[in-house]
Amino acid sequence: MTPLAAEANENLAQISNYLVYSSMAVYTLAFLAHIAEWIFGSRSKVGRTAAALTGNAARAAEAPAVQVRGKGGTAVLDRPKVVTRSAAGTRDVPDGPGAAGGTEQGDLYGRIAVSLTALAFVIEAAGVVARATSVKRAPWGNMYEFSLTFSTVAVGAYLILLLLKKNVRWMGLILVTSVLLDLGIATTWLYTASDQLVPALHSYWLWIHVSTAIICGAVFYIGATGTLLYLFRDGYEARLERGVQPGRFATSVMERLPSAATLDKFSYRLNAAFFPLWTFTIIAGSIWAGDAWGRYWGWDPKEVWSFVTWVAYACYLHARATAGWKGRKAAYLALFAFACWIWNYYGVNILLNGKHSYAGV
Repeated sequence: MTPLAAEANENLAQISNYLVYSSMAVYTLAFLAHIAEWIFGSRSKVGRTAAALTGNAARAAEAPAVQVRGKGGTAVLDRPKVVTRSAAGTRDVPDGPGAAGGTEQGDLYGRIAVSLTALAFVIEAAGVVARATSVKRAPWGNMYEFSLTFSTVAVGAYLILLLLKKNVRWMGLILVTSVLLDLGIATTWLYTASDQLVPALHSYWLWIHVSTAIICGAVFYIGATGTLLYLFRDGYEARLERGVQPGRFATSVMERLPSAATLDKFSYRLNAAFFPLWTFTIIAGSIWAGDAWGRYWGWDPKEVWSFVTWVAYACYLHARATAGWKGRKAAYLALFAFACWIWNYYGVNILLNGKHSYAGV
């Protein structure tokens, strides 16, 4: 490499660092906007109930009138009351109005928060691209680069769900907080200067295997967030069923979230949809190991915990199909499965030695 090219790559690496820190600043503004959304969306229980009743009345008004033809003509009856029921064993509880609480000011701050999150996503993605350009390879050669891409993909998945008109803005505060934590850890403890890869990583399988692992991890994270909130919301609904009134703060937060049944369904669908991709990730890694090391499976710590994660998610999906393991028991399995994924990333890479310990931190 010529000195001029080396200098250009170094400049790109510095630009990448600048973009990453800039994205953290914008994510911080989004965090504050989400805080404002929750604060200004905190209305009294009476107000939220009125908003829910208004929404139900509006939906009822959209229902078509029923016409009954008799011998003497046509009679118009009242619109029927539409009753929707959840699956057996769940409660018929409506979803909350979201973090904004149905208030105009809360909604304004929520839209500002989403706009700032989208801007931060673009800046962070540009930083990842600049990092990749500086080293002329996929930006996943070490934990620092993996962390940057992971948080970028997680935010991208969240924004895609919003574009698809999915009701997920309630998780914006949690997402932005965890992204700031991830970037803080990456820039403080995991930072590694851009460098070339070891020979074992020079393969097109790097693009296939690692990219699918990042995508799965990001989506599993969103699913785990929904599962954790499901446990809180389910406990809240159970206390209400027993006639116990939770505290004012818990009531204000929980009543604005989707129902426990909705959160449970949301997490299950995400985990089920991307479980096949995680299966492909392990298979792709095995094929790559055969090309790089001459064996497809060697019980390396990374391989073992990838398989343990696969088994945990498989048990969760099987539990959901088993009547006795639905609900909270299955949710605990889902959180355990994601904990295995987190351990496979942080714990295995930092604390255990194996063939995957070439990148350091």
